[in-house]
Amino acid sequence: MTGRLVVIGGDAAGMSAAMQVRRRQPDREIVVLERGGWTSYAACGIPYLVGGEVDDAEELVARPPEVFRSEHDIDVRLGWEARALDLDRRRVEAWDAAGSRTVDVDFDELVIATGAAPVRPDLPGVDDPMVHGVQTLDDGIRLLAATTGVRRAVVVGGGYIGLEMAEALVRRGVQVTIVEAAPQVMSTLDADVAAPLADAMVRMGIDLRLETPLEAVEDGGVVAGGERLPADLVVLGLGVRPIAGFAADAGIEVGVRGAIRVDRRQRTSAEGVWSAGDCCESFHLVARAPVHVALGTVANKQGRVAGVNIGGGYATFPGVLGTAVTRICDVEIGRTGLSEAEAERYGYVCVGASIEADIKARYLPDVRTIRIKAVAEAGTGRLLGAQIVGEEGTAKRIDVLATALTAGMTVAEIVDLDLGYAPPFGSVWDPVHLVARRLARHVDATPTS
Repeated sequence: MTGRLVVIGGDAAGMSAAMQVRRRQPDREIVVLERGGWTSYAACGIPYLVGGEVDDAEELVARPPEVFRSEHDIDVRLGWEARALDLDRRRVEAWDAAGSRTVDVDFDELVIATGAAPVRPDLPGVDDPMVHGVQTLDDGIRLLAATTGVRRAVVVGGGYIGLEMAEALVRRGVQVTIVEAAPQVMSTLDADVAAPLADAMVRMGIDLRLETPLEAVEDGGVVAGGERLPADLVVLGLGVRPIAGFAADAGIEVGVRGAIRVDRRQRTSAEGVWSAGDCCESFHLVARAPVHVALGTVANKQGRVAGVNIGGGYATFPGVLGTAVTRICDVEIGRTGLSEAEAERYGYVCVGASIEADIKARYLPDVRTIRIKAVAEAGTGRLLGAQIVGEEGTAKRIDVLATALTAGMTVAEIVDLDLGYAPPFGSVWDPVHLVARRLARHVDATPTS
């Protein structure tokens, strides 16, 4: 199919799709509607902008709109927000902020790459101007401006976003309190792996309040867990939700958490309409079920797949493992696949094992330790997931285990992996080998019925 391609969303997924189409169809008309003021930026870098490690927001922009317009003939329209779809008339209703007008944009094919929005709970005062959600670069710039003169902040939520933003604010000299309704931070980790993160936050001077749900935002503070906490600034770190309501209203199928349902080629249920990124579902390769995973790595890959197919090629996106890494204070975290709790929730009979090991030969100075927890299926020994926590130099070991997961390897096979060794990088038996050996023993000792 040729004709006008309209892309809703100008960040990772949307621009990846647009560029793949442009490479394959040099003369095709491509229009991108982006509600914000930026294209192709590194949203994962926003905490480092707020914390002062990145000096200017433009350093996070991989390719500005002027480049797409002048070098690739892509009509990027900033400040245009898609609000409704008419699939029969092949039309997007968009709000042009600069012109203060509603505009109908016709399309022959459509890519929905609208991303996700911060979860904002329905609580008193949550719409107060001092409350900030952080998902887009515009959000980050507004938050950075709001930190001027701030002495005390409350971060709501102890997941990736909340912990990264808490550290960033501490680097700005702000006194930070984290309120988290759950009994641990990082609910995607098992409790024993998450514990060192809580310790690191406390060492950094953060007041961590677990089992303390937010109840209201008031002038000069919040109410959480029945206590009033003073604050000049409130940051929401409760995760994100897919921006897909207008697609659902138009009759496009949605699934997990209201995310747009897509097939392996990123096609939606509507003819000629594709979706990619944080607004759509993914297929989890271990859980064998649809999931909503909001990660830049996934968005870029899905956008590429959609663009290849729209441009006349053939590509598929096989699925995700939920592999993620981050650094909080002086602690690195990595995870892939399913945690023990998740594996049980998806119906697996599983076993788990943990080890602590040095990440270089112990006779060298400044030896650091790493903790790895891995989960395998009872009986078969097939790896189901792993989590890593430790100091500098630990997190990227998760990539070995993500590769093993993708290959469907058993823990016995992981023991025999030919991994690199030198004293500055580990022991003869790498920590990955060690956790596989420990887990293999548990597998052998576990009855399957």
